[in-house]
Amino acid sequence: MFTPRLFRLLSSAIAAVLVAALAPALPARAASSDWALNEGGRMRLVVLPADAKGLRQAVLQIEPEPGWITYWREPGDSGVPPAVTVAPSGGFTLGRIDFPVPKRIDAGDLTDIGYDHSVALPLSLSGPPTGKEARLEATAFIGLCKNICIPFQAVLTVDLPANEAADADEARIVADALESLPAKAAPDFAVERHAISADLKRLTLEVSLPKGAKDAQAIVTGPSGYVFFASTSASGAGGKTVIEVPIGRLPKNYAIAGKRWDALVIAGGRAIETVLAFD
Repeated sequence: MFTPRLFRLLSSAIAAVLVAALAPALPARAASSDWALNEGGRMRLVVLPADAKGLRQAVLQIEPEPGWITYWREPGDSGVPPAVTVAPSGGFTLGRIDFPVPKRIDAGDLTDIGYDHSVALPLSLSGPPTGKEARLEATAFIGLCKNICIPFQAVLTVDLPANEAADADEARIVADALESLPAKAAPDFAVERHAISADLKRLTLEVSLPKGAKDAQAIVTGPSGYVFFASTSASGAGGKTVIEVPIGRLPKNYAIAGKRWDALVIAGGRAIETVLAFD
């Protein structure tokens, strides 16, 4: 969701996008693209061999420079959400892109949601099976922000040989990225109940927390481009924790019935993601 700060910065950053598209690259291994470079950091694709059905695990690896940040799927008050598109000419399709657990990043009166460290976004791909030469070409678009926000776009290409085999380091990068994703609800950590006020101004979550967790944070995504994160938590009945999430502006005449929102709950060094159904 664009904000006034982002609109101001975009005009000064158009040139940076053009430079990024022609960014110099560093050598890469066979199952990785070259690194695309930008003033605020670098990114590349890491791709593992296909299974018998042509399904592949991959990651978009992003390394911001010190002091820079990049963004989650809903960036908060400003920023650019990551996007990846795959060229159909290579026979590949992108099934989904997943996001490791982000953090709130406060900057004055604005709050961003993202990462102030290196991060790898898991990608699920389908395409030609191992045993056949293939070329994967993807266009990645991310935001990198420090004192200014720079949209960073690059075409990333990976040539996959017929006899490809997983590189141990690259396999570890993908495995670590998958392990960093939020988990599903568990018996000791789950959203037990949710309700939204009649005026759609406040969302209440009743949560069972992991043993030893004393506080909880919720990041809720509603309609596309809307995220709510100014949550507060307090002890509730039966040992549960009640999280209150103020709901800001929604689309005009928005009807909540039948909608599905997502809630990311972080507590005790763990995180779960769950769907909130409004019937």
